[in-house]
Amino acid sequence: MSPSGNGPEERYTAAPFVPEGAGLDALRRAAAGCRGCPLHRNATQTVFGAGRAGARVMLVGEQPGDQEDRQGRPFVGPAGRLLDRALAEAGLDPADAYVTNAVKHFKFTRAEPRKRRIHKAPTLREATACGPWLAAELALVEPELIVVLGATAGKALLGSSFRVGEVRGTVLEREIHGRPERLVPTVHPSSVLRARDEDRDAAYEGLVADLNVAAHALG
Repeated sequence: MSPSGNGPEERYTAAPFVPEGAGLDALRRAAAGCRGCPLHRNATQTVFGAGRAGARVMLVGEQPGDQEDRQGRPFVGPAGRLLDRALAEAGLDPADAYVTNAVKHFKFTRAEPRKRRIHKAPTLREATACGPWLAAELALVEPELIVVLGATAGKALLGSSFRVGEVRGTVLEREIHGRPERLVPTVHPSSVLRARDEDRDAAYEGLVADLNVAAHALG
């Protein structure tokens, strides 16, 4: 059901939970109580963005993974470690980036009770419901550049027609949540980890090449 309890036909949205005029710390505290869509029911906790207002680059991924859900911070699992390495190779300091996800709760399935939690991609409806949090983060961080990590983040920011393979490694200029933004799309680092052994090096090099475009765009 929707937060207002009027029935499933009403769209999910986090908007009622986002406090006006709040800083990042207050947003993070408020997000911990978000009930804007059903994903909060099974997740351990909300995983809000990490970093400081004024960071030059914002990295937007899909959703928290298993480790992120347990630790409460974005990109602390294997994909995050790979991303940090790729950022460093491209000349971007991970410590100077604000990192977040389009969806703030871990969506997963289990093959059997007590078995490993298996990532399940969020729907566009779920990403749209979480959009007010991302809009609030963008307004406070005011990054010079957004690095879009994968299809879910791209669709959340640029619409359902987004295809990462068509625009990866290019600098896009779009209005996002009322602000003119520059964006560089690329694949999600988890896709590198999922690549076949013989393809993984090339997939990683492709990610680094796209991040090099982002580094040059920042100057």
